[in-house]
Amino acid sequence: MTQTLSKLDKTKTQYTVTWEKLPDDFKLPDDPVENIDQPLLAAALREALDLAGFILASMLIASNFGLCAKVNDKTVVKAPDWVYVPSVLPAEPGEVRRSYTRNAEGEVPAVVMEFLSDTDSSEYSNKPTYPYGKWRFYERILQVPTYVIFEPKSGVLEVYRLSNPGEYELQEPDDNQRFWLELMGLFLGVWEGEKSQRTGYWLRWWDENGNLLLWGAERVEQERQRAEEERQRADRLMAYLRSPGIDPDGI
Repeated sequence: MTQTLSKLDKTKTQYTVTWEKLPDDFKLPDDPVENIDQPLLAAALREALDLAGFILASMLIASNFGLCAKVNDKTVVKAPDWVYVPSVLPAEPGEVRRSYTRNAEGEVPAVVMEFLSDTDSSEYSNKPTYPYGKWRFYERILQVPTYVIFEPKSGVLEVYRLSNPGEYELQEPDDNQRFWLELMGLFLGVWEGEKSQRTGYWLRWWDENGNLLLWGAERVEQERQRAEEERQRADRLMAYLRSPGIDPDGI
């Protein structure tokens, strides 16, 4: 499937994009993650969604996973720190999905996230020529509706939405400093605390009613607190019954 992005952008660059699955013998980049925070942040995002029952078999949610397109006859692969695709075609029996190409394998990725590191700030790169900057690739070529950039050290969260002219526009958070991601039906915001022996800023999900989507350890603690409250209520009842000389065991 070939698509010509006929609208010239600000640099007068025109792209012809072909949506084809990568051949099995294509060697994907094998770059290591830039720091230990990135996989922890990505895993925490998925964990909360999974425990809340959000994830369906038809979705693709992955981290450091190649998004592909052939642009002007050259294959381009970018691997965002986190990506959400609402609906993908089923993989062939026995196939392990190594990458994803929109249109050829399913819908356009709805959300991509990049976690800033101390390197070259490539997350903001608008380089209009091959191999193209990440910003340029997500905005002009893949046309991802929502682009999230998060700085884990400072906790600064930026959410960009694709506007009608096909350009990203910075969004303003709500009064709770959260962003509504319409294509997911969830709020995204920043939370400060400890998880997985890491203390700092994390990205968290809230549902439409403002309820935080909990991690596994938080759910266990919530159940422990509920059990403790039930035990305390039972103890108070026993004490109340004993106060006038009633034996609760004899009731």
